[in-house]
Amino acid sequence: MRNYRIPARLNIAIATVQLLAMLALLWGAGRVTTWWAVALLALGYGVIMNSAFAMLHEATHGILHARRGVNDMVGAILALFFPVPYHLFRQGHLGHHLRNRSDDEAFDLYFEGENRFWKGLLLYGTLTGLFWVVIFLTNLFVLFCPSLTMPARINRTAEAFLESFHPRYRRLVQGEALAVILLHLGLVWMWRIPLSHYLAVMFGFGFIWSAMQYVHHYGTERDVLKGARNLRTFRLLDWIWLNHNWHRNHHSQPTVPWLYLPQLGDPAEPRGRLLSAYFTMWQGLRPATEHVENRFAGKIIQ
Repeated sequence: MRNYRIPARLNIAIATVQLLAMLALLWGAGRVTTWWAVALLALGYGVIMNSAFAMLHEATHGILHARRGVNDMVGAILALFFPVPYHLFRQGHLGHHLRNRSDDEAFDLYFEGENRFWKGLLLYGTLTGLFWVVIFLTNLFVLFCPSLTMPARINRTAEAFLESFHPRYRRLVQGEALAVILLHLGLVWMWRIPLSHYLAVMFGFGFIWSAMQYVHHYGTERDVLKGARNLRTFRLLDWIWLNHNWHRNHHSQPTVPWLYLPQLGDPAEPRGRLLSAYFTMWQGLRPATEHVENRFAGKIIQ
């Protein structure tokens, strides 16, 4: 394989701009007085934080910066504005690459014996932003229940996640959750942000992020590497979101930095539209009889 150099300086510069922009938007939430202005700030935070999420995503794969310490520090700072404990997110995302399209992570399918209503609720919750709300509240959960046992009762994916979670990160995750809570309480208090404004702006990101979480996988081939699709939006937005929508290319070679993703795969292969793929997901769950084993079940992620 070709050696793709990590654009470390570019990544640090982009992350700095992202951080400053997010702080400015949250500061603005305490200054505006009309709901249309709050809506614009929410949209802005949705666009910028999804860009920061793409950079955070680079950190989880160790390709934000060649130095592990710098890579994780920048990732942890960006994760504060998600907000989510960085090492919890890292464990979950790397696990996603191991479980992708197996029975342990088939959000769009239901099998005989499964609770179709509950699984449908999880899918439509993802489409409407509730997945992000759950993660938002997880900060409180991991702070007061660091054993992380309760999520296993939610669904099969949560159980698989906990089976792969490395116990050495428990205290670190708890500390990161505390940092999230203190930071956001501090910003709301210091900048006198009305709670309704704060929640609206944060959900501007939460809805967009949650709605896109399975859009690249819905109805795709049940293969851990091929079970994803490349999608497109406006060219400028593709750049702002750091080529994150070249998702099949990413899953096929997850250690290739964002800058080079469009160069991978077959350039003639058509890319669907992100918005169309999102609305297709509203068709809901499909019955399935083919079982695909998670070959990495129980593997602890380092």
